[in-house]
Amino acid sequence: KMHDLIHFMLIALLSFECAAAVGAPDATHVSGPSVAGSITSQQGQTILKTGNPSVAPDEADKPIAAKLLSKLKTTADAHTDIHSTPGFRRVPKTGVIYVSERAEQYGWYAGNPEWSNLGQGMPETGHIDGAPDRIDTVTFDEKLREYGPVPGIKDLRKAVAEFYNDVYRKNKESKYTADNVCIVGGGRLALARLAASLGNVNIGHVIPDYTAYEELLTIFRSFTPIPLLLDREQGFKINAKELRKEINGRGLSALLFSNPNNPTGALTEGPDLAACVDLARDMGCSLIIDEIYSHYIWTVDSGVGDQTWKMVSASQYVEDVNKDPVVILDGFTKNWRLPGWRCCWIVGPADVIQAVSATGSFLDGGASGAICKAALPLLKRDYVVQDCRALQREFLHKRRFLMEACADMGFEVDSPPTGSFYLWCNVRNLPPPLNDGMAFLEEALKEKVIVVPGIFFDVNPGRRRPKLASNYAQHVRLSFGPSRVELERGVAGLRRLVAKFRANPRPSSSPARDSP
Repeated sequence: KMHDLIHFMLIALLSFECAAAVGAPDATHVSGPSVAGSITSQQGQTILKTGNPSVAPDEADKPIAAKLLSKLKTTADAHTDIHSTPGFRRVPKTGVIYVSERAEQYGWYAGNPEWSNLGQGMPETGHIDGAPDRIDTVTFDEKLREYGPVPGIKDLRKAVAEFYNDVYRKNKESKYTADNVCIVGGGRLALARLAASLGNVNIGHVIPDYTAYEELLTIFRSFTPIPLLLDREQGFKINAKELRKEINGRGLSALLFSNPNNPTGALTEGPDLAACVDLARDMGCSLIIDEIYSHYIWTVDSGVGDQTWKMVSASQYVEDVNKDPVVILDGFTKNWRLPGWRCCWIVGPADVIQAVSATGSFLDGGASGAICKAALPLLKRDYVVQDCRALQREFLHKRRFLMEACADMGFEVDSPPTGSFYLWCNVRNLPPPLNDGMAFLEEALKEKVIVVPGIFFDVNPGRRRPKLASNYAQHVRLSFGPSRVELERGVAGLRRLVAKFRANPRPSSSPARDSP
C-alpha cells in the first residue's frame, strides 16, 4: 500500500511539474524540506537550496519530482523497516538532540570556541562570582561500590525532605520525611518512573512544554494524554479556573506541567499556584509538577526569599504531604547547575514514592550512591541561599542582555520570562526565510549559532492531532544558559544573520507542518 501511494503521488507530481514547465518556464519549483519528518508545501525552497549539508551538492538543482522521489523512498523505508534492524522502531529525537546533531554536520562539537549553543537546555556549570565553591571530587568507599537502594540513600532522601520543610514549610504542621522522597538518576528518568506508575487514566499536559514529554507520553500506553493549550494572552500561565473546566470536561486524573515553563519561561506562582494545589485536592486530580527551573525566578511577588533571591515551589501550598495529590520533580541538574551529576528527586505522598521506587527496580535500579553522598552538603540552607543569590544575579544580567538584543533585531518575545533561562521568540516579522523556525535553524547554523525551533515544543504524543500547521512553526527558543562570553558570541552571530537577510530577502516559505 505504501508503494502504491508513492506511485500515485509521483504521477501527480510529475504531471504538476510538466504543466508548470509548459505554462511557466521560469517558475520557481516548490519543494519539500529535507530535514522535516514530513513533506510540506513550500519549505524545501528554504532548506534544499541553502547549502544544507544533508543534501548532495547537486540536489538543489534536481526537479521537484526527483527530490520528492528520494524523500518518499526514505519515508517508505521508515514505514516498512527496510533499513532497520528487525523488531526495532524508529525513535524520534528531542529538540535539543536533533539540533545538536544538525550542528555537528556543520562542524560543531561541545566546547568549540567558534560556536555558540543558544539551544542548550543546561546552565553554565563553572564558577559564578559570589557562589559557593564547586565540588570537584567524589569519593567512593567500600560500601559505595555496591548497588545502592533503589529509592536512593536514606541520608539524601532525608536531606531533601528537610530542605523542603526548612525553606517552604516552616509553619506547616505536616512535614515531609524520607518516605516522601525518591532519588533518581536525572530528571527524564524521574518522569519515566512517574509515567510507568500511572494507571489507566486521562492525563493532561500543556502546550507548549518540554520536548521530551511527547515521546514519554507516547511509549507508556496505560494512560491517555490529553493536550491543554496555554493561552498567550494569559502569559502561558496555568489558570485554575480554566483548569477546573478541563478536569471536569476531560475527566483528568492527573496533570503534568513544568513550572517555570520550558520553553516560554512563564511562572505560575503565589495565589495562582495555591489555587491549583487547592483544585487538585478538591477534585482528586494529581498535579505532577516539574520544578527543575525553580531557582531561576525573575519576580519578587511571592514564593520564598527576599529582594536578592527567590525560589518557588508548590510544596509551599500543600496542606497534608501524604493526602494532597501533589508530586514534585526537582534536582541538582539545573537549579544547582550540575547537569552531569544526573541526580534528581521526586517528592510526594508516600504511596507515590513507593510506586516510583517499585518502577525503578525494573527501569534503572537506582541512582549512584557516590553522587548521592557527595550531594549532601548542597542542601544546607546557607549553601542554597548563597548559590541562588549568585545564580540569579548572573542570569538576570544575561536575561536582560538577550532580551534587549532580540528586541533590537526584531524578534518578538511573546511574554517576557518570569522564570527559567529561555526566551520564547516569535520570528514572524523577520525577513524570509528567517520567519520560519526550521529555516531559521538551518541559516543560524551557518553562522555557528544553535537554536531550537518552536515546533519541537508543540507536544503531540503519538502524533494523534492532525498535521495542521504547528502553532509554533514561527517560534524559536533561545537559551541564556551559556556563559556571558558564549552568549555574546551567539548574539553577534544572530545579528549577522538578520542583517544578511534584511539586505537580501528571499521569498517567504510556509511554516513547517510537523517536527522531524
